[in-house]
Amino acid sequence: MTFEQAAIKVQKEREFAELQAAVQDAFQPKRVEWFLKHLDRKGIRIRDFDRVLSEKVLENGGAQLNAKQLYDSLTVSDQAQMREFYLSQLEAVELALRHKFKKLYQYY
Repeated sequence: MTFEQAAIKVQKEREFAELQAAVQDAFQPKRVEWFLKHLDRKGIRIRDFDRVLSEKVLENGGAQLNAKQLYDSLTVSDQAQMREFYLSQLEAVELALRHKFKKLYQYY
């Protein structure tokens, strides 16, 4: 028997989808190195999603997006799913880039 994550319905679908799109955009192969450099310049560890939001790193490149406001408008379960989605995206970054930015990926 294998582990299967329970599906939890997203409550605020529009806000969740908008924030999810911003996260996906940040981790696109053509943009991820810029995103990692930006985190490095600001001294933000990649797993610190709250700081990524508060420092408005996801907004760079997005026109009218306010990621922190979107995140704050989500329900607690939606927020948890968004954090999980963000973490899954950062773990999917290619190994060469992860090695180049190993300081961002290090645990404290």
